[in-house]
Amino acid sequence: MKKRFGLPSKPPIGLGLGNSGRRAQIKKRDYTPVYWDKYLESKHDIKTKDNNTFRVYECGETGPVLVFLHGGGFSGLSWALLANMVSHLVTCRCAAIDLRGHGDSVTSDDKDLSAETMSSDVGEVIKSLYGEDPPPIILIGHSMGGAIAVHVAEKQLIPSLIGLCVIDVVEGTAMDALASMQSFLRGRPKIFKSLDSVIEWAVRSGQIRNVESAKVSMVGQVKRTDNDETASAELEHNHDIEAARVSHTTDTILEEEVDSAGNKGNNSSPSSSFKTPTSPEKTDGQYTWRIDLSETDCYWKGWFEGLSNRFLSCDVPKLLLLAGVDRLDKDLTIGQMQGKFQMQVLPQCGHAVHEDVPDRVAEILATFMVRHKVAQATANFEPSFPAC
Repeated sequence: MKKRFGLPSKPPIGLGLGNSGRRAQIKKRDYTPVYWDKYLESKHDIKTKDNNTFRVYECGETGPVLVFLHGGGFSGLSWALLANMVSHLVTCRCAAIDLRGHGDSVTSDDKDLSAETMSSDVGEVIKSLYGEDPPPIILIGHSMGGAIAVHVAEKQLIPSLIGLCVIDVVEGTAMDALASMQSFLRGRPKIFKSLDSVIEWAVRSGQIRNVESAKVSMVGQVKRTDNDETASAELEHNHDIEAARVSHTTDTILEEEVDSAGNKGNNSSPSSSFKTPTSPEKTDGQYTWRIDLSETDCYWKGWFEGLSNRFLSCDVPKLLLLAGVDRLDKDLTIGQMQGKFQMQVLPQCGHAVHEDVPDRVAEILATFMVRHKVAQATANFEPSFPAC
């Protein structure tokens, strides 16, 4: 037989070493969690008059306040990228709240997610933050948070409310989806081995299509199984240890530079009494969801029932952001044709629109505020006004 030379034949796609070899050549995507201070400036634990504590993340210094309310199962960290971006486009402040039963908020009854209770919570947090004379406020809510924002606006719990934005939630579609919600929740993993695997699942499953956002926001959705500590609290602990270690190392280097320069000083190092912090603990372990949403199904209908008419009745400028025009129900279709609110459709996004394309949502919000003359554009923003 004649000997043949040259490259071996390519194996079928998905079989043999060819496919695994190609996978090995692809750089593994980084799913390492990111601490919130990369995007937000501060956090506060706000205690309300009923002795509940709510975590609030903030950024920005002047202008109207954008108060962000996250969806079911999410946390205030869901808004990290968007808040950072919009505060650079217009002069405004941002406040993202961990709602009852979510993130690092602690209440007397974390499972009471009724629209009545949660809307009251938001009103109390605003009052605790800004007193009886709050600055101009725009409420922005996603999914469940969008429904709660509408309830807050309808009840006039915020006297200085000047705008309302609801993201990817309308009554008809939401009510139809409730029947399959339990099935969806059962289909999610119950346990994760690490925070990296939590973030990887979120991206691969399509819950969040933006890796950068998932790396900061998914930390707010899970907790340790061994001690119920939230993953965000664990990450904060490790962040503080690392910051102390870096500070100690920097102080030591500066002192050595001073000594080598011949400056007068004590024989003992000023930092010799400082105990070198241990390395941050590994975040590998067992994690589960911060809240079991399947146990709150008795409240779901109350979030969305009558939502369209409630939204239309709110007497402030309104903005509706949707991932698809098919989500619009009859009442909203009529209201939109009558010019009762501004609507923007962002196709090719998942349900978490504000996380998938935070830059586009930031531009829409900035344009909305400039259009209604409630905020000034910065040098970073060139507003363009949509037709609808």
